[in-house]
Amino acid sequence: MGERPTVYVIDDDESVRAGLDSLLRSVGYDSHGFASPRAFLAHPPVTGPSCLVLDIRMPDASGLDFQDELAAMGRCIPIVFLTGHGDVPMSVKAMKAGAVSFLLKPFREQDLLDAIREALDRDRARLRQDDQASELRERFATLTAREREVMARVVVGRLNKQIAAEIGLSEVTVKVHRGHVMRKMQADTVADLIRMADRLGIGAACGSEPGAR
Repeated sequence: MGERPTVYVIDDDESVRAGLDSLLRSVGYDSHGFASPRAFLAHPPVTGPSCLVLDIRMPDASGLDFQDELAAMGRCIPIVFLTGHGDVPMSVKAMKAGAVSFLLKPFREQDLLDAIREALDRDRARLRQDDQASELRERFATLTAREREVMARVVVGRLNKQIAAEIGLSEVTVKVHRGHVMRKMQADTVADLIRMADRLGIGAACGSEPGAR
């Protein structure tokens, strides 16, 4: 998370790319310019915070179509749109699809920098959430199959007595497994455990895996 932020620029106008590269590097960002979406996709993604400054009208692709393509690929990168021909329906569609901002050319440099700052803040938040989710999955992976069965029932409100009857164990054994679950998941309270289960996508079914519903 301490990595230098990266801003990608996709614009078929070389002079625009050069000007934005100079501006972005002057304020401390890494900058990479591309003449087309295909060239951008061929570039390896960075691991730190990043965002995309995208021209909405290009010879070989629409910026809006490329926004949809990125979403279909699961490529979660915040987008700041630039256009010299924008209209209200176009901007509404872009924003509904998750764009950070929609700026008309010519734009004030500060307006662009403000939009980029917001986009990078969003990406930092996403990266933090991804790290937390990965850590939760690692904790969940340390649970035994029986502990997962117990956890799945605890998070939907089952009492130890009910859990014992459902999976054929004594209450004492269920209590031991429940303690192991709380310790391994690093949950201080059942409410903490419920929030973790929700983030993992754990349902009520016995031994549910992350993502199961």
